[in-house]
Amino acid sequence: MGAGELHGRKPEQDVIAELVTGARAGASSSLVLRGEPGIGKTALLDHAAAAAGDMRLVRGAGVECEAELPFSGLQLLLRPALGSLAALPGPQREALEAAFGLGPAAGSEPMLVGLAVLSLLTEYADETGLLCLVDDAQWLDRASREALLFAARRLHAEGVVMVFAARDGEGSFPAPGLAELRLSGLAPEAAVALLDRHPLTPAVRYRLLAEAGGNPLALLELPAALAAEGGSVFSPGALPLTSRLQLAFHGQVSRMPEACQSLLLLAAADETAELAVILRAAATLGASVEDLAPAECAGLVLRGDADGTTTIRFRHPLIRAAVYQRAPLGQRLAVHRALAAALGSPAHADRRAWHLAAAATGADEEAAAALERTAARARERSGHEAAAAAYEQAARLSIEPAARARREALAAEAALEAGDVERARVLGGRAARRLDEALPVTARIAQVRALADFWQGSYPAAHRLLLNGAGLIRDTDPGQAAALLVQAVHTSWYLGERQLAATLERLAALPLDDADPLAPVRRYLVHLDQNRSERPPPLGDTLAAVRRRGRAPDQALMILCGAALALGQDADAYELATALAAEHRARGGAGRLPTVLFFMAEGEVFTGRHLDALATATEALGLARDTGQQQWVSQFSSVLAYLHAAKGEEAACRRNAEEGLAGTTAGAVSPGAPWAYWSLGLLDLGLGRAEAALARFERLTREPMRHHICATRSAPDLVESAVRMGAPDRAAEPLARLQRWAGSVRQPWADALVLRCRGLLAADDQAEAFYTAALELHDRDGRTLEYARTALLYGEWLRRARRKAEARWPLNDALEVFNRLGMRPWAERARGELTASGVQDQGPAPAEGVAAGLTPQELQIARLAAQGLSNRDIAAQLFLSHRTVGYHLYKAYPKLGIASRSELKDFADQLGL
Repeated sequence: MGAGELHGRKPEQDVIAELVTGARAGASSSLVLRGEPGIGKTALLDHAAAAAGDMRLVRGAGVECEAELPFSGLQLLLRPALGSLAALPGPQREALEAAFGLGPAAGSEPMLVGLAVLSLLTEYADETGLLCLVDDAQWLDRASREALLFAARRLHAEGVVMVFAARDGEGSFPAPGLAELRLSGLAPEAAVALLDRHPLTPAVRYRLLAEAGGNPLALLELPAALAAEGGSVFSPGALPLTSRLQLAFHGQVSRMPEACQSLLLLAAADETAELAVILRAAATLGASVEDLAPAECAGLVLRGDADGTTTIRFRHPLIRAAVYQRAPLGQRLAVHRALAAALGSPAHADRRAWHLAAAATGADEEAAAALERTAARARERSGHEAAAAAYEQAARLSIEPAARARREALAAEAALEAGDVERARVLGGRAARRLDEALPVTARIAQVRALADFWQGSYPAAHRLLLNGAGLIRDTDPGQAAALLVQAVHTSWYLGERQLAATLERLAALPLDDADPLAPVRRYLVHLDQNRSERPPPLGDTLAAVRRRGRAPDQALMILCGAALALGQDADAYELATALAAEHRARGGAGRLPTVLFFMAEGEVFTGRHLDALATATEALGLARDTGQQQWVSQFSSVLAYLHAAKGEEAACRRNAEEGLAGTTAGAVSPGAPWAYWSLGLLDLGLGRAEAALARFERLTREPMRHHICATRSAPDLVESAVRMGAPDRAAEPLARLQRWAGSVRQPWADALVLRCRGLLAADDQAEAFYTAALELHDRDGRTLEYARTALLYGEWLRRARRKAEARWPLNDALEVFNRLGMRPWAERARGELTASGVQDQGPAPAEGVAAGLTPQELQIARLAAQGLSNRDIAAQLFLSHRTVGYHLYKAYPKLGIASRSELKDFADQLGL
């Protein structure tokens, strides 16, 4: 059905017209069309292609039998745009070339391919705009799907429209974050207009309208099938409409000559669509190109040309399904053997492996080994889902139990790398049942299963797996056992103080190989035990020791970031997190970046750099959503809740805290729970609700959160809440824990917090000494927010002591900081105290600094531009297109009062550079 022949789709056509119009104006958008087979999705894509006019167009489709071949769908889609590859940044270009087999396997981060797709679409769009259409998206291989969805979610101002069409109930095309349009059946008048093409009796017409339910394909195909097959397509049994359509198509196929049917079955089983490949295989079955003529005359298949290669395709995917699914098993096996023989060149090794597997009737080591090689190649190209499928099938075809367990373990690892956590858990469990026969893979299986459980929020199960795995190999492989226990430190963190201490004790008891890069990491981590009083070594010394021995795994370095923050070494932790973030940005590690950005955001919050923390957390939350990392969605939502709480923005704080608390279970807290409780407590404290605040903070003092960083850092807020509501005794135990912690970490700012708390609890003749000593330490350490919090309390104490003139300087200092950070409740409190001390109320002051008017993303981009980075450099760092970067700069300039990029350097100080 051509674009001009659509019936009853005016609303859908209007939606597409709006997207195209937006693209012509430079805006980008994406849309998923969903509906049953034959409902008109392809016709709408045809209409969109016709409506694009002079816009550039790329169009592709998922193919069911290509679903296990990594990047196959993406390569076909982007073939017209490959001429723009040279304009991409080097790492992106190399990643895409490797994915398409155009260059050496780079072993790059999976999301780097998605970023390269975004950049390539942006470049190819040029000034005219670009329409990207993907049909049968439910059959895209996962690597292609993830890359395209990553690009779609990060579209903004490129003039690119991406439209995906996906079937209901077949395969899966989850696309959270993208707009969707569900197609229903045609209205009766439109259905009648389609049916008018056939001379039908009134009774048959009524029956067809009822059976088709407004499905356009059924309205077009069932009348012809009815004429040819009599009543078979309406036989009793209430077959689903899709099955009736398949039956109708199969009726057409079954009337073809036998040799023609063999050719059609080869075409249905082959994913290349290359006529030359199909004919080579057909020769072994006694068929030739002439035998295809009846199917072409009947319109079942169409010949085409792609880059000089003659192809054949079915008129509708349901014809392919009817041909393959209704063929006898013996014929399907023979066809796959013929295709495997026809695909003998190295370039077709992956396809040959899958055909060998499809032709196998039992264990087959040749097919298993070929699939394992295919999986390894897919993994090198970041096609982890395809690798998992190939390893899993190789395991099924394995003869030896040990080989089966090893391949299942590899499949579980690849599934985890692909983000398919449930599949990784199942595969890992299956492999674990063969442990007696394949002990060398014990640690690998334990680690994969534990990570799968961890990412699903099953912290106790993950922790048990790591401990059990380490115990099994403690004597045979102590180095790997230590690696498992280092991971177990992370899982125990979410379970409670007792579990953490027990895990650290196990780690300390393992034999120590001083040449192992993990040895310094282990020495550092044991200081997380709350019962240890000695000062931990500086993180810098630990990292230097690691470097002398090689490089520890990224996971261990990330754990070091968190441990350093827990041990009060904020500056060192921030420096390490910043370095790791730069590495991940350079290699396109969008999937791993949220982890290190979390430690950066924590460091920025702890040092009162709220504007920086807002930019970091906002970027990371977007990345976490785009890459499906629910743990970090929880964490960053709670960090944003804290920043909103500091400003007194109650609705935003509660909304984000609620998302941070989602997923809490009886056995463990949600990842974002500690920050969420701190945020809600800070909100209540700032708004004068001391009793509610104290209840929030006391929740942090109980298991399983009492050892968390938030529990420690929020202790001064708890003490202030307890004093404000007249219950200082409830602050005694939390203050004692804070004092023990400060004594072990030996940081001036930590000592200052203890002094502030002691000032709050002290008798009037002793409080001043504590406050002044705390302010001196704050001043020396440079943490202006903590200085302001203490100065406010000291000013309040002075004013209550009727020393109004002396109270004014600390209150003014506090007010200046609160105004600058936009902390409205705290500024109002300081302003009220100043008024009570005799200073005329000047009214609320706006937040200072031009940067305060920028959105987090505008601020981040403006900073990078002020450092001299080009739009393309900034885009590569932030996983955006260069046109989106330009758009945000264009929006930032008026807010900064400038007209060009060259003026940005004058704002370096105000931008926090």
